[in-house]
Amino acid sequence: MIKFYQTGTFTVGNRLLKEDQRSVQADMHRTNSLNSGHRACQGCGEALGARYAIDAAMEATGNQLIAVNATGCLEVFSTPYPETSWQIPWIHSLFGNAAAVASGVAAAQRVLGRTGVRVIAQGGDGGTTDIGFGCLSGMFERNDDVLYICYDNEAYMNTGVQRSSATPPAARTATTPAVGASPGNVFGTGKNVPRIAMAHRIPYVATASVSNLRDLERKVKYAMGIHGARYIHIFVPCPLGWGSAPDDTIKIARLAVETGLFPLFEAQDGEVTASTPIRHKVPVTEYLKLQKRYAHLFGNPPDLGRIALIQMMADRNIADFSLLH
Repeated sequence: MIKFYQTGTFTVGNRLLKEDQRSVQADMHRTNSLNSGHRACQGCGEALGARYAIDAAMEATGNQLIAVNATGCLEVFSTPYPETSWQIPWIHSLFGNAAAVASGVAAAQRVLGRTGVRVIAQGGDGGTTDIGFGCLSGMFERNDDVLYICYDNEAYMNTGVQRSSATPPAARTATTPAVGASPGNVFGTGKNVPRIAMAHRIPYVATASVSNLRDLERKVKYAMGIHGARYIHIFVPCPLGWGSAPDDTIKIARLAVETGLFPLFEAQDGEVTASTPIRHKVPVTEYLKLQKRYAHLFGNPPDLGRIALIQMMADRNIADFSLLH
């Protein structure tokens, strides 16, 4: 596997590689499955994540792919009626049943004998960790032949930045305002869906980030090369909802990984099989201070107690997934 260790630059270095070693996004023949013309916000991490993931899946399947999309930002900005930016067979389901619809599509392909056609379901954290959680668990329990991808921007961004069960502690949202003695989202709530997926002991679970393109593409390709229920949870910053600069999206995603707040790992049949080590551990303050949703933590005086609790969360992830080995 090719790794790039950059110093002072974000360039990928594909020009130094043979064509067959370059990333899917560096290939002029990539499918551009999520094409231009969509209406995503500037710096939208979800638009990047979906383009990276679906293009990689298309390459892995020889363009034999059907996608089922839950309601949410990705659906709204990519398919304003009567237009679409999708260049693949794409089905819009309800907010909460993308996993169930995708299971039905996969079953239909099997009955028709179309064994080469693969199915992906995709949704945001609201449609995955909250509204669609029951259908997702059912897909895992039945081991349906579907790859489910969650694009996690940590709130219900499309409907006004309300809290979801993926919203991190202390974060300001429209329903967890920065007021009172403990402003922002409370500690001790929410769901860790990658770990829940692992508890179902499905064939493959992974986390990925838009800041780690090659890692993301590799995991999607691997997932499309096996059968059964698979789950990939992709970290996608939202400049609008997080109050961050649009040109900081990749930087913020990288800091989430380097602090340990978003560990990158893979699991098979319920057991962690690999993790991506942190090269230079960064304090969580470097990540938090770039986002206005955490601005209340850096007042006068700063909320050192809750910053320390967030640091403890990162340190626990580092220990749990051996990120400093």
